[in-house]
Amino acid sequence: MTDPVAEVFGREYGRSVAVLVRVFGDIDIAEEAVQDAFAEAVRRWPATGVPPSPAGWIITTARNRAVDRLRREATREDRHARAALLHARDEPAEESPVTDDRLRLIFTCCHPALNPAARVALTLRLLGGLTTAEIAHAFLVPEPTMAQRLVRAKAKIRDARIPYRVPGEAELPDRLRSVLAVVYLVFNEGYAASSGDVPVREDLCAEAVRLARLLAGLLPDEPEVAGLLALLLLTHARRAARVDAEGGLVLLGDQDRTRWDGALLAEGRELVRRCLRRGAPGPYQIQAAIGAVHSDPPPTDWGQVRVLYDHLLEFTPTPVVRLNRAVAVAELEGPAAGLALVDGLDLPGYAVFHAVRADLLHRVGRHAESARAYRRAIALSGTAAERELLARKLSAVPGSAPPPPPG
Repeated sequence: MTDPVAEVFGREYGRSVAVLVRVFGDIDIAEEAVQDAFAEAVRRWPATGVPPSPAGWIITTARNRAVDRLRREATREDRHARAALLHARDEPAEESPVTDDRLRLIFTCCHPALNPAARVALTLRLLGGLTTAEIAHAFLVPEPTMAQRLVRAKAKIRDARIPYRVPGEAELPDRLRSVLAVVYLVFNEGYAASSGDVPVREDLCAEAVRLARLLAGLLPDEPEVAGLLALLLLTHARRAARVDAEGGLVLLGDQDRTRWDGALLAEGRELVRRCLRRGAPGPYQIQAAIGAVHSDPPPTDWGQVRVLYDHLLEFTPTPVVRLNRAVAVAELEGPAAGLALVDGLDLPGYAVFHAVRADLLHRVGRHAESARAYRRAIALSGTAAERELLARKLSAVPGSAPPPPPG
């Protein structure tokens, strides 16, 4: 894609698909039509310029392409095409608390007939425009495995005739866990891109924050919604300091805090305080509290961070949470104590695991092992910025050789 089209794609793909799903009631038709529209934009916009309303142009072009295709197929007695065409002609006005097409599609994809992993993966694909490889990275599974999950999820929707409708208010809480997971993973992919030349995808971060705000307005009495919004705001507030002038990643402890967004930090902290007053903790609220501790002026209260990770393990006893807790233990009790915990984890395909282990090995003086762990982390990293950061860390290990060239 050309740069203007790529920019519009990142900003408008999810909304365009969501609108077309509502219009035609079919995922495949919506996806194909939107992709056709962006292909047409690649051909036309370099010569004609970006239209005044690029989102409107994409949606209108996609709808017209889809209608033309369905009319052709309907003349060949394709019942599916006729049904989709009828759906497009007679689009009902729906009374619902969910008024945004993207939120509507998220809740639709989070139907109970789909397993939780499929709900999240499919919504990431449709709303965030993430590639199969990016979603696979978010789930820590091989790309072919994720491709199969997406195919099966679409087939399930088609074969079970799952309706594309906004759930009623009574159904919304049951869908909430998957919806929050979708927004969280979209943000994570934006804040720490799994592939490509850009380490931070601000379009995905902004979209996740927007969706979290909409959810908070939709479900104001759900503490985990407020917790997720607080977590995203506290993290997003650091975005300007996360990348240096040369495009390199800057770790949290090395960031220039004067570049943090004070308004977002204040809003996030206030949400954390409200969550604490409610006394109904959940994993997103606890993660937001950890983010709030990290946003306080240094030195970091690592004792409080460890306590919070202990609470988080009660809700999500995963190896990744244990890895983060081990970092806090290393700060409190020394690198050897943290390393003993890290070595008990099974995360062989997770670059961050090897990077943390490499740092702890370096700090205890096991330099040869540290160098090997850094090289493994470099091999598993999906972005050039991550590899460059790890290569700098590797070069500081005594006796280390430079990493092999990528590819």
